[in-house]
Amino acid sequence: MIISHAVRHDALHVTLHHDLDVTNRAAAALQIQSLVQEHRPARVVIVLPAADPSPATLSALARAHRMCAGLGVPLALSGASDRTRSLLDANSA
Repeated sequence: MIISHAVRHDALHVTLHHDLDVTNRAAAALQIQSLVQEHRPARVVIVLPAADPSPATLSALARAHRMCAGLGVPLALSGASDRTRSLLDANSA
C-alpha cells in the first residue's frame, strides 16, 4: 500500500506510508488526483513519512500541489520540514 486516506470535516487526509521512488511515484500522484476528484474536499492534507522526502516524493507532491492549486483547493503538508515546504512552493510556482 502506497497511500491511505480519510475524509474528515471536508478535508482529505492522505498518508504516504513510505518515501516514493521512480517505480511508484506516478501511481501515488494518480491516486491522490483521483481522491481529490472523487471527494472534492475543501482542503487536502498530505502526511509525509519523512521531514525531507526523496526526490520522487517531492515530484509527486509538486504534481498534487499544482493540481490542487488549479482546482482552488489548498494543500498542506504534515510532517514536512521548512526546507521541504519551500522546495514544494518553488517547484509549484
